[in-house]
Amino acid sequence: MEDLTRLIISHERIENIKNNNLELSKEEAHYINKVMRIKNGKEIFIANGKGSLWKAIKINNDCLEIIQLKKPYLFQEQKIYLLGIAVVIPKSGFEDILKMCTEIGIDYIQPLFSERQINKNLNFSRKLLRWNLIIKEAVEQSERLWKPSILNGMDIIEWLKSKDNQERISISITREETLYDLNQWLRKQKEFGNKKGSIFWNVIGPEGGWSSKEIDFFKKNNIPLVKLSNNILRTSTASINASSILNQWRIDLKLKN
Repeated sequence: MEDLTRLIISHERIENIKNNNLELSKEEAHYINKVMRIKNGKEIFIANGKGSLWKAIKINNDCLEIIQLKKPYLFQEQKIYLLGIAVVIPKSGFEDILKMCTEIGIDYIQPLFSERQINKNLNFSRKLLRWNLIIKEAVEQSERLWKPSILNGMDIIEWLKSKDNQERISISITREETLYDLNQWLRKQKEFGNKKGSIFWNVIGPEGGWSSKEIDFFKKNNIPLVKLSNNILRTSTASINASSILNQWRIDLKLKN
């Protein structure tokens, strides 16, 4: 595939384009004109974060013309097996987690709150806007065609209560006996890997560890506890490690099928 600059434009904006012309926002125009220095008449790629990729030509500093709007240059179906990382928001480093999990291939990112969480004073609506921007930039950089979804923050126990049978959940834990590490647990999920729309989650806890109340809830509700490493990992390290294991499992599962 050609090495062209990429710009993510929301699916809704793409659907409302008239005469194949896309009017750029102030931020998009700055990126195209000042950062990437794209000249008039040059091509770039436009993606909608929903699997479609188009070529577009820069008409002027504020407008692109999409080539064959009704027939994308490339379309990629969403993966059958979806991957999720649920993370208790750490004091620092969460934005790096978003970038790296996006680049690795995670489909859903769930910010969580817990009893031992250090960083609880968040303006969450404002944070979501910034986090979505960070994910968008990581999608452009990694050339993914599907943009991950970042969900509204929830308390860990309330989040677990909201899950259904289409979602398989494992919780990473330290200093506790577990039956499996994450790799072993994933191999046990083979029968669910054939169900389209199933989401396979790994949950990363707070830097202070899960509280006794939370651990009791996990055990009482038979939620699998898994090990990521023999070492104690920081939240950011654990998130990237778990994301890589999940993504490799999906690759291996696809090759076997």
